[in-house]
Amino acid sequence: MTLNAQASYPNTQTYVLRLHRDASPQQGRIVGRLEHVASGHQFLFTTADELIACVKCAAALVAATTSAAGPGRPGAPGNGEQAS
Repeated sequence: MTLNAQASYPNTQTYVLRLHRDASPQQGRIVGRLEHVASGHQFLFTTADELIACVKCAAALVAATTSAAGPGRPGAPGNGEQAS
């Protein structure tokens, strides 16, 4: 049996979603903060569309950081260091 070396849920795609106390998803009121775990970047959102935009922005930051650091270099995800 060969194991896949790549994680199914890599840290570079892990987020913490915190809904504000005034949020009411049942009524369509989505307000809160999204934090990208690997980088620590935080994004505030007040609508579901903004939440999706936050995820896209975080993904773009990770892609830029990964390509700038390159695999095996300091700052590259997977090197035991946080991307900044």
